[in-house]
Amino acid sequence: MSQQVNDEYPIKPLSDKQLKEVATAKYNTKAVEETQVYDFPTEIVELPSKGKLYPKGHPLHSGTIEMKYMTAREEDILTNQSFIKNGVVLDKLFKALIVTPVDYNDLLLCDKNAIMIAARVLGYGKDYPLSIPHPESGEKIEHTVDLTQIGEKEIDWSLLKDGINEFKFKLPASQRTIKLRLLTHGIQRKIDSELKGLAKLKKEAGLTTILKHTIIELDGERDNVAIRKFIDNQLLAIDSRAIRVYLKSITPEIDLSIEVPDGESGDTFRSQISIGLDFFWPDSNL
Repeated sequence: MSQQVNDEYPIKPLSDKQLKEVATAKYNTKAVEETQVYDFPTEIVELPSKGKLYPKGHPLHSGTIEMKYMTAREEDILTNQSFIKNGVVLDKLFKALIVTPVDYNDLLLCDKNAIMIAARVLGYGKDYPLSIPHPESGEKIEHTVDLTQIGEKEIDWSLLKDGINEFKFKLPASQRTIKLRLLTHGIQRKIDSELKGLAKLKKEAGLTTILKHTIIELDGERDNVAIRKFIDNQLLAIDSRAIRVYLKSITPEIDLSIEVPDGESGDTFRSQISIGLDFFWPDSNL
C-alpha cells in the first residue's frame, strides 16, 4: 500500500497546470534573489587586465569588478585560524568582498593584486604605514604609502587579443612554436595540488610544473601528454628563461614597487610592498 512521506510530496502526479504553477513560482523566487539590492556600500575596481583576457560575455570582460566595504564580519575571516593554517584566508576574504557574480576560479592571478589593494582600501583606508630597511645601512625608515596612487606595470597591449587568453611564442633556441596562457586562480589551485603530491614523493619541480599548466600548445598540437614530455625532457634552459621573460612582458599587473624617501640624503630608493595578513590588519598580532 502506498504511503505519503510528507505533505509536500503528493502521491498523485501533478497535472500540467500544476507543474506550470510550480515552475513559475520557482522562477519568480530565483529572479527576486538575483536582483536583490545590497544594503552595504560598494565600489567599482578597475582590473589591470582591463578585462581583455576574459572571454567576451564574461562578467569581468568589462575590465572592472564590484567590491563591498569590509565589515567586522570579514575581520572574523582574517582571524580564522583554520583558514590561516590552510593558507586560504586571503582568498576567503576576497570572495566575501566581491559582489560581481563571478566564478572565483576564473580570476586571473594578475588581477588579484588589484583586488588585494582594493580590499585594504575598502577595509582600513588608503594610508598604509611601512617600516622599510634602508638597502645600505639597514636602518628602518618609517613611510606611509597612499595605496590609491599605486600604478600598473607597462606592457605591450598590442600583444593582447580581446577576449583570448592565448599567446603564440617561438622558442629562440629550439625554434619550436608554443602557445601560452596567463594563469587563473583555478589553474593555480591545480598547480598547488600537483606540487603537494610531488612533495609527498620528495620531489621538487616547481618551475616545470608551472610550465606544464602554462604551455597549452606545442607546434599546433594540444596533446597534454606530449607537452609534459617535452617540458620534462627537451625544454632547454635558454628557452625556459625566454618564456618567463615573454610572460612578464604580456602580464598586466599592479606595480608594487614604491619610491621611499631617504631622510638623510634627500634621495629616494625603491622597495617592494609585501602583502600578507598584516597588510590588512597591521595590529592583528598574527
